[in-house]
Amino acid sequence: MCMMLVAEAHMTSDPPESRNQLLAVTVTLVAATYSIFIYLNCVMLVAVRSKAAFRETSRYILFAHMLFNDILHLVTSMILYLFSIFYVDIIQALCTLLTLISTTTFINEPLNLAVMSLERYVAVCFPLRHGELSTPQKTFYAFIVIWAVGSASILIDVLTVVFVQPSLFLLSGLCTREQLIRKSWQRDKEVAFSVLYFTLVAGVLLFTYVSITLEARSASTDRTSAQKAMRTVMLHAVQLCLSLMTFLYSLFEVLLGALPLDVFVQLRFVNYVVVLLLPRCLSPLIYGLRDQSFRPVFMYHFTCGTKNVKPAGPSGLVTE
Repeated sequence: MCMMLVAEAHMTSDPPESRNQLLAVTVTLVAATYSIFIYLNCVMLVAVRSKAAFRETSRYILFAHMLFNDILHLVTSMILYLFSIFYVDIIQALCTLLTLISTTTFINEPLNLAVMSLERYVAVCFPLRHGELSTPQKTFYAFIVIWAVGSASILIDVLTVVFVQPSLFLLSGLCTREQLIRKSWQRDKEVAFSVLYFTLVAGVLLFTYVSITLEARSASTDRTSAQKAMRTVMLHAVQLCLSLMTFLYSLFEVLLGALPLDVFVQLRFVNYVVVLLLPRCLSPLIYGLRDQSFRPVFMYHFTCGTKNVKPAGPSGLVTE
């Protein structure tokens, strides 16, 4: 995806000085955006790890995993973007590693959202078994499944190169995802996996939301907890929609291609930032700031301890 912006500075008829200025502004804005959200995710991850109650609760363990996953994704994506925009040749073995991490972490986020929704489903619909089913140990087993499923498609591509053209890993060149596409069926496989991933996640979110909604109408249910869980699952659905925006990038590229060249170059960068970059960056931040227990702890670490945070009680969670 980063390679889609590589040639934009060379496509215009502007003087070299104008192209260089445009390139400098583009790189600065993208790198600054990546850096800001990497920092925010790191602060949130430290905040989650700072409280024993968060470290021992499946919901926050899953949130910490989402933050760690997104940090990896943002770091590798920024590296790939800088390599591509400056036409840096790297050995393809390193390129494959970076692509493997970037692609896997991209898929992991919606899968993580599905598991987080299932955790809320168990908490509301099976409250007596929640402590048994949602343990830290079983949550870590879920991480293994998430990473195995998330890496399945890209690993197939890597193994295809191993069997078809293993010498590729020793070559140097630009780092692109297309380097791993050696057979025509791999593109069909990629589309099939993408549809399968997001259909599965959407199905899980729909199932958990409907189940929690029906359970909330039961007289024996804690309606306040059920309503909070419903709002959480809806937030997961919004986050999934943000992830799905990535698939609109190519469509917008085609539509923008009908515009004059200079306008296309400018709007292509806006398309990249708005459709690809910001949704990935905003998703965990929205989730973290919405949580009433987590938000003050985050603000405490974000302000370097200048905001007081008081424990809410025996659970060790906090309130504003």
